Amino acid sequence: MAGIDGGELFVRTLASAGTRTVFTLHGGHLDAIYQAAKDAGIRLVDTRHEQAAGHAADGWARVTGKTGVAIVTAGPGLTDCVTAIANAWLDCVPTLFVAGAAPLRDAELLPLQGGFDQLALVTPITKWAHRVTHTHRIPDLLAQGLRIARSGRPGPVYLEIPIDVLFGRVDAAKVRIPAKIVPDAAPAPSPAAVEQAIAWLHAAERPAIVAGAGAHFADAAADLVAFAERTGIPVFSNGKAHGLVPADHPLCGRGLPHLAFAAAGGGGAADVVLVLGARLGLFTGHPATPLIPRAAKVIQVDVCAEEIGRNRDVELGIAADCRETLRALGAAASERRWPDRSAWQQAVRGVRDAHRLLFAQALASDRAPIHPYRLAAEIAKWVPRDTIIAADGGETASWMDMVAQVYAPGRWLSHGYLGCLGTGLPFALAAKVARPESPVLCIVGDGSVGLNFAEFDTFVRHALPIVTVVNNDRQWGMSAHGQDLLFGEDRRVVTDLSPTRYDLAAAGFGCHAEHVEEPRDLGPALERAFASGRPACVNVMTDPAVIAPITRAMVGAAKPAAKPEGGAPAEPGPVRIPYYEDLG
Repeated sequence: MAGIDGGELFVRTLASAGTRTVFTLHGGHLDAIYQAAKDAGIRLVDTRHEQAAGHAADGWARVTGKTGVAIVTAGPGLTDCVTAIANAWLDCVPTLFVAGAAPLRDAELLPLQGGFDQLALVTPITKWAHRVTHTHRIPDLLAQGLRIARSGRPGPVYLEIPIDVLFGRVDAAKVRIPAKIVPDAAPAPSPAAVEQAIAWLHAAERPAIVAGAGAHFADAAADLVAFAERTGIPVFSNGKAHGLVPADHPLCGRGLPHLAFAAAGGGGAADVVLVLGARLGLFTGHPATPLIPRAAKVIQVDVCAEEIGRNRDVELGIAADCRETLRALGAAASERRWPDRSAWQQAVRGVRDAHRLLFAQALASDRAPIHPYRLAAEIAKWVPRDTIIAADGGETASWMDMVAQVYAPGRWLSHGYLGCLGTGLPFALAAKVARPESPVLCIVGDGSVGLNFAEFDTFVRHALPIVTVVNNDRQWGMSAHGQDLLFGEDRRVVTDLSPTRYDLAAAGFGCHAEHVEEPRDLGPALERAFASGRPACVNVMTDPAVIAPITRAMVGAAKPAAKPEGGAPAEPGPVRIPYYEDLG
C-alpha cells in the first residue's frame, strides 16, 4: 500500500509540538519511528536500560520546563520503565511515555512480548493512558497526550502503539497533523482573591513564600523574583524549585527547612505563608511536624484545585497558574508601600549557611576517610556558577543539598516522593543533552550508582562530558545507619557494600578516571575531571561512620533502649519505624 506509515505520522506530530529530542532503547516494535526520526533530524538518545531512558525524559522536563519524551519497546521494555513513570507521576513532571506492543491481530495468541495488559499496568501511575488502534489516529491521540501532560497539574501520560498500527500505512492527504497542542493562556486568579492575599501579606510581620514545581513549570522565576523584591518577602523552595530565586539573592531562603530554622534561631515563626505550586506533603513537613508553622495563615496557589487544602487547612485557596497569579499579585503590590522587613530578612539569611558552623571541624580536617560534608562542600566550591547538579542517594543527596548553590531554574535535580535511587546518571544525561553549554555534575552514592552504572557508556557514545562523583562509603548509607540507630551497630543486614573501584569500571567504558582518598586531593581531582573534556568518574572514599542529619531526622537519633534488669517486662512505648511516624 502506498502512503505514509504510523512512524512518520508520529514524528511529524512530535515536530509540530516542538519536540526534537527523544530518549529510547532500541526495540524492533519502534523501528518505524526510528526511521522517520532519522530522516526528520529528531535526536534519538539511546540509553543502556529503559529505566534510564524514562528517567532521562523526566530529567529533561525538570531542566527545560518542557515535556520530556521516552519511547520503549513492548513487554520488558515497558516493565523496565515503570519505575521512571511512577517517579514522574509522584513528582508531577510532564512526560510522554510511548511503548510498542504486539500486533492487535494477535490478541490471545501469546505473541512475543505480549500476553499481558500493558495499559492496565500503567494506568494507576499516569494522568492518561491510551492504546492506538488505527494508524490514522496517531497524530490526534499523540497531541492529546502531550496536551494532558502539560494541562492542569503536570504529569506523565502513556501512549501504546501496537506494531501493526505503527507500521500500517494511510493516505497522507487524509490525515491532519494538529497545529495547536498546548493552550495559549493559563488560568488567572480572581481580583478578590488577589486583593485578600495582598492585604494579608502586607499586614504580616514575617511573611514567607514557598515555591514548588508548579512555579517552575509555569515559568514563573522572573515574576517571582520581581514580586519578592517589591514586597521584601523571603522565598523558600522545595527541591524542584531551587534556583527560581538565585542562591546569592538576599531574599533567597534556600530550602524549606530553613523556614523552620529561622524560627528556632530566634528570628520568629512566619505568620503568613504564600505557597506557590508546592504540594503539602513530606517535603513541606509531616502533619505531625510541619515545616510551615501551624499558626501561620496559609495562602495556597495551585493550578490543580484538588491540591488546595491537602493535609492542612488553608485560609485562602487560589486555583490558578502560578505565573499568572504572581503577575496579578505584582500589579496589586505596586499600588502599596511595603513595610521594612530587614530584620526578618536578616534572620532568614542568618540560617542559610548555619550548617557550616555545625560541620566546621569536618571542613578543616585533613583526616581520611573523607567526611561526606567535606566532599559536598568541595564540590560546591569547585563547580562553575552555571553548573547543573544531579544528586542521587539517600544521604548523598542530602549532604549536597546543604551546600549546593543553585542560581537558575532546572539546575538542581534530585529525589522526590518516590524516593527512587538510580536517577542521578540519567538526570545528568538529560541535563547535558538539554544544556550542552552548561557544566553538569552528578554526585551519587555507591549504592545508587549501581542501578544505572552502564549509562557511563551512554555518556561516552554520545560525547557528553559529565563529571560524576561517587560518594563511596562502602554501604547503603541511609539504610545502614538506620539499622544502627534502630537496632544497634551489630545488627546490620544486607546494607554493606565493598570498596569498589567505580573509577576503574567507568574507565572501561572510556571515561576519565580519578580515585581520591585524601581530602587535599579532592580539589585537584575535580579540576582534572572538568578539564578532561570527557565523561569522568571521580571515586571518593568517605567515612562510613558519619550519619547524615536527614537520617537522624527520618529514623531517629536514639539508640535502642536497654532491656530492664532481672527479666522485668519492658515499659510499653511507641514502636519506632524508619522514615514514618512511630507506631503506638
